Amino acid sequence: MVSYKFLQPYTFKNGAQVKNRVVIPPMTIQSSLEDGSVSRDDLFYAGLRAGGVGMFISPVANVTGDGKGFEGELSVADDRFIPGLAKLAATMKKGGTKAILQIFHAGRMSNSKVLRGTQPVSASAVAAPREGMETPRELSEIEIEQIIKAFGEATRRAIQAGFDGVEIHGANTYLIQQFFSPHSNRRTDHWGGSVEKRMNFGLAVVQAAHRAVAKYAGDHFMLGYRISPEEIEEPGIRLADTLQFIDELADQPLDYLHVSMGNVWRKSLNDDSEKRPTILRIKKQVHNRLPIIGVGSVETPADAEKVMDEGIDFVALGRESLREPQWVEKVARGHEAAIRYQVDPDALDELGLNPALMDFLGQIGTDLRFIGADREKKSGDSVVFDR
Repeated sequence: MVSYKFLQPYTFKNGAQVKNRVVIPPMTIQSSLEDGSVSRDDLFYAGLRAGGVGMFISPVANVTGDGKGFEGELSVADDRFIPGLAKLAATMKKGGTKAILQIFHAGRMSNSKVLRGTQPVSASAVAAPREGMETPRELSEIEIEQIIKAFGEATRRAIQAGFDGVEIHGANTYLIQQFFSPHSNRRTDHWGGSVEKRMNFGLAVVQAAHRAVAKYAGDHFMLGYRISPEEIEEPGIRLADTLQFIDELADQPLDYLHVSMGNVWRKSLNDDSEKRPTILRIKKQVHNRLPIIGVGSVETPADAEKVMDEGIDFVALGRESLREPQWVEKVARGHEAAIRYQVDPDALDELGLNPALMDFLGQIGTDLRFIGADREKKSGDSVVFDR
């Protein structure tokens, strides 16, 4: 039986230990109740996939009511959600898996239908450059401070619900990224203007979450940050901006950095002359100050081991974790031939893949590779699934 690096344990600087380097990233399963409460479908999805992986990051949860981005989304915006979140945390922690709650505010990526008549908000009143997107209302400085506080309160609730950590979702075009992006942030105050000022919101969120961890959690509670390296918009985030931001993040009270890309070996979106994979440029910038999670089009054990071989600390399985909830267990037992890389359409209920998720995957053109279907393989991962 092959001895894989990704099956080896890892100890974080704060003393937290995980049993292996495999991560389930946050996926947009859209199965929570209308008000954001944890549903039986949420628990079923989590229960199928917990126990094998070292870390399990939840579907994203909004920190305020106006931060909701889509239907079927979890919420951690009020103490009344703690009992349901406690059930989710306990389910995700089965078999020694570490349970991480991802938290966010959708900002301009929401709409007045999802928000039941309320206008979305963002750093500035600039609509996302996608068809049908609404122009958001610019947040006041008081509102910005309230949202930062809400991230801290969400972290407290995650701790009280029994999660092992929180991941701040600073990626995939949501509010934290909107403050960092020169496309969505046209402010000239403390929260915008120079690249340094555009970092301020994200850094303030990290500090608010850290204060909650220091006050309410034990030493081994983990605080992670997810980041998208580039945007294609003009103006937009360029890799040089992100490397500068990562240099700041690496000195913050964080326990890991999660790099969100559709392919873990993707090169720059904006510089065709750059031949180095972006993840390796980020690794060089971090310079061993934080462990890194790589994600994107990783399916086979060989794929995962290649990530380890390049010195990336953790590997996340997005789409493959939908197809094969027992991926780690099968590899560990030497049953690699039994890993599912295709899905039986009749097994969707068995896999906890609900109709809302399947509709969403169809809308964005992501192929789970159904048995009997002659479909072209498409690149995708949790970047797609958690929008």
